[in-house]
Amino acid sequence: MEGFRLPSLFTVCGYKVYFWSNESGEPIHVHIAKGKPVSNGTKVWLTKRGGCILASNGSNISKKELSELMEFISAQYFLICAEWKKFFMIDDIKFYC
Repeated sequence: MEGFRLPSLFTVCGYKVYFWSNESGEPIHVHIAKGKPVSNGTKVWLTKRGGCILASNGSNISKKELSELMEFISAQYFLICAEWKKFFMIDDIKFYC
């Protein structure tokens, strides 16, 4: 994690929702970790249709909490997209699907 910025978007129920500053070439996604960002945090792709898909659950978040967090991420879709564009200084976002 050294040398990379970890823009934190939200703290929800003790979980940080963030992205890595070195991932601008990837499709838009966020990471989730309890308390503070970690290198193997849970990864969630945002989709073109405004939803999200679990890529990996590296933080071992329970199904119930993960469902709630993904619902929150979907609800904040437009804000996350705007922050991604602003942070990475891009006009167009790439999506996983």
